[in-house]
Amino acid sequence: MRQSYLFTSESVSEGHPDKVSDQISDAIVDLFLSKDPEARVACETLTTTQLVVLAGEVRGKGMIDTEGNWEEGAQEEIQRVVRNTVREIGYEQSGFHWKNLTFENHLHPQSADIAQGVDSSGNKDEGAGDQGIMFGYAADDTPDLMPATLDYSHKILAQMASDRHSGKAPFLEPDAKSQVTLRYHGSKAVACTAVVVSTQHAPDYCEPWEKDGKTGGDAAKYAELNEYVKGVIAQIIPAELLSDDTEYHINPTGKFEIGGPDGDAGLTGRKIIVDTYGGAAPHGGGAFSGKDPTKVDRSAAYITRYLAKNIVAARLAQRCTIQLAYAIGVSRPLSLYVDTHGTGTVADDKIEDAIRGIEKLGGLTPRGIRTHLGLNKPIYRKTAAYGHFGRTATGDLFPWERTDLVDDLKAALA
Repeated sequence: MRQSYLFTSESVSEGHPDKVSDQISDAIVDLFLSKDPEARVACETLTTTQLVVLAGEVRGKGMIDTEGNWEEGAQEEIQRVVRNTVREIGYEQSGFHWKNLTFENHLHPQSADIAQGVDSSGNKDEGAGDQGIMFGYAADDTPDLMPATLDYSHKILAQMASDRHSGKAPFLEPDAKSQVTLRYHGSKAVACTAVVVSTQHAPDYCEPWEKDGKTGGDAAKYAELNEYVKGVIAQIIPAELLSDDTEYHINPTGKFEIGGPDGDAGLTGRKIIVDTYGGAAPHGGGAFSGKDPTKVDRSAAYITRYLAKNIVAARLAQRCTIQLAYAIGVSRPLSLYVDTHGTGTVADDKIEDAIRGIEKLGGLTPRGIRTHLGLNKPIYRKTAAYGHFGRTATGDLFPWERTDLVDDLKAALA
């Protein structure tokens, strides 16, 4: 392993156009699950200037009848959920406004061919909603057992959003991105070499400029924005990692007044590395948002994070990557792979055997995963910004972040 290197991760805010799409898709998942815990949802969202479009396949009591028709009031309820999601993010701009945007709903009933492979019947257990490979990861970089570069990137933007919503930073608008570069010695972060924050802002909170006879910007307002962002960075990144050598790039392109879906179209599922481990671990390629938990893209990625986190929390390893593989319509995983990257206190194959032997995990079938983690609930809108992992398990939210499997793993390995 290299002893000295730089590593970088990025995050995007709840107002980033792709994250607006993710949050809308997951709000639709929550709506369906609130009516029917066994609902099926695969909802894609497009956002652009004053437009939101939904497409995909759905099934659920209280929303779609047995003939595949919308229940009375269901489409109106979907539209209310979409507009409320945009409003809660904070978009009331001329180019994207929760009240004025055009809404199109192209959701339709789930394919019967997919349903017959996924649904349980007779002696057949419920199958996976699709084929694919899913990865989970944990590392002792931070108390959340997440890669530090991503953890700090998420938390910088989450703090800025909190300050925007509270009115503490009224000059901020919803769209923003962050990026943190750390120098590592071995597996330990020893310095923050660069931080990038680009944030949409109120008029004139940028350096003075002149173009084609027009002028704008205000030096004092720009300095206020810079000072604020550097203050947030100092709150999030440990002081011992920051120094006079740390480079700060705050709105490096200059003015950032036009943003969100008005500045760039958004689509569900385009920020899968932001959603997971910031590039520090492999990714199977499947997005999470807009999918009910029968889709192993989502549920198996959650259980692999849960397993990896509990392995690290049990001090069986400092770093852990886990892979699961599934076939559509088949309940049992095709493979389970554990890699502790040479940091394990026991052999990786022994950990694999221990996982297979823990009965409460239900054989890692789709239903077993959902039952153990309690995934058939409307808990997904909260996951769709600032990462699905490294969050605090509270009530029904983020159950895959619990470390309640530590004793089971230790007992299985005793």
